[in-house]
Amino acid sequence: MHLPILPVLLPALTAVLLLLLGDEEARRPWARRIALASLLLGAVLAWRLLGLADSGTLTVYRLGEWPAPFGIVLVVDRLAALMLALTAAVALPVLLYASGGWDAHGRHFHALLQFQLMGLNGAFLTGDLFNLFVFFEVLLIASYVLMTHGLGRERLRVGTQYVVLNLTASALFLIGMALIYATTGTLNLADLALRVPQVPAPEAGLLQAGAMLLLVVFGFKAALVPLALWLPATYAAASAPVAALFAIMTKVGVYALWRVHGVVFGAEAGASAFAVQPLLLPLALLTSVAGVLGALAAHTLPRLIAWLTVASVGTIVAAIGLFGTAAWSAALYYLLNSTLVIAGLFLLAELVAAQRGRMADRLEPCSPVRQPALLGLLLLLAAASNAGLPPLPGFVGKLMLLQAASDHPWAVTVWAVVLGVGLLTLIGLARAGSILFWAVRPELPSAASGASPRLLAATIALLGMSVLLSVWAAPVQRYTEAAARQLADRSAYARAVLPELGGPAAESVRPYRLPQPQPLPLGPHVTRQP
Repeated sequence: MHLPILPVLLPALTAVLLLLLGDEEARRPWARRIALASLLLGAVLAWRLLGLADSGTLTVYRLGEWPAPFGIVLVVDRLAALMLALTAAVALPVLLYASGGWDAHGRHFHALLQFQLMGLNGAFLTGDLFNLFVFFEVLLIASYVLMTHGLGRERLRVGTQYVVLNLTASALFLIGMALIYATTGTLNLADLALRVPQVPAPEAGLLQAGAMLLLVVFGFKAALVPLALWLPATYAAASAPVAALFAIMTKVGVYALWRVHGVVFGAEAGASAFAVQPLLLPLALLTSVAGVLGALAAHTLPRLIAWLTVASVGTIVAAIGLFGTAAWSAALYYLLNSTLVIAGLFLLAELVAAQRGRMADRLEPCSPVRQPALLGLLLLLAAASNAGLPPLPGFVGKLMLLQAASDHPWAVTVWAVVLGVGLLTLIGLARAGSILFWAVRPELPSAASGASPRLLAATIALLGMSVLLSVWAAPVQRYTEAAARQLADRSAYARAVLPELGGPAAESVRPYRLPQPQPLPLGPHVTRQP
């Protein structure tokens, strides 16, 4: 009955418990155990919700039993459930890796991780724009501290920029929401999907201005060009487990783009239909190109991976910008793979850097690593999947995208960018791999020992889950296709969220507007003045 709210409450209560426990070294083993138990339970909850959503059930949870659109609702559909499961799949290996020593480099790491999970899960579950903003802020506040975890001048400098830019984006988010609320009188996503088509063209300018502002905000969070320059420096400066966790945080911006611009301002939005379509697909393709060019020019392995994060976001948003269920299915499949691979690569980068002496993560010849075969194979696996080589899931996702784009007017451009970016990604990672594992200087001393089993297990788990996406490609693809169809079914969403008001026929009120006074009927003794 209360299952949908537990993914939000569980990390919140765990974080409070961890804060009460304290951060002394003697209590850290208990903090690790509590955090791990909470994450395992969260993974079970996410798996349970995924099974529920897979049956086609659209679960709505009303906080305080207040009906939508006036009360707060959480909605579990196939997309939200899959994002919850992906969050748990990334967070568990990250926690395992951080417990290898990174959690001791700063204060309250485990509590902050739980607060970030609370924000992530809430953003994926919420059914209205205002609470999306609230959960954005929760996860960002936690990320501000996690970004500087471990300290260091560069981390502090980049972290300050990160905070300032995100606060600016949050202000724009509020303005965009205000414009939309001023026009439609609601921020509930189901209600918005019904109200936006009713806004006539003469009044749609303000509404579309709000939509454009939200495109800027979500584009910044997702790192779309030209708002992507903050990401490579930020992710490259963060500690390895934090950067791996940020791989899922970037997808919150993509998710919000999907919900707002793919559905609310999608095909059935009347005068505001496809409000951002002229911009979304070109920006996404430019993002992919800029991302892979940045990766080719990178001088360190973490910065190369950060630029590949930008390129993968461009590919996902390009699929969303095609505005079709087949393309959305491809976007969802590719999103799963790219998130797992990017997170695994950030962890792998630190394992390699720790064995390269003074050169660390710089892409320059240095001493040989202690575990060249294992680490080299892991990098090869990640590179092949990220570039889209068969039979790995990156290939499956890109093939689905190319098929979906074949009838689109931009088909040639999409094909050229997707295939070109894949080729350049392979070249960039092959160059990095050859420097790290082949162009070595044996005369220099190497690391005394290899990576610990705990750190290796976390990295292998992330990359291994990516391989499982290929092994179970057919059922995963069926799920993503069903999720895309469900996402496009605005009527079903309205029936689930607004049943008391008649579902798709709901007529919600606009409390800020009073009925216009009607002229009194003229009696026989009353005459109008000229």
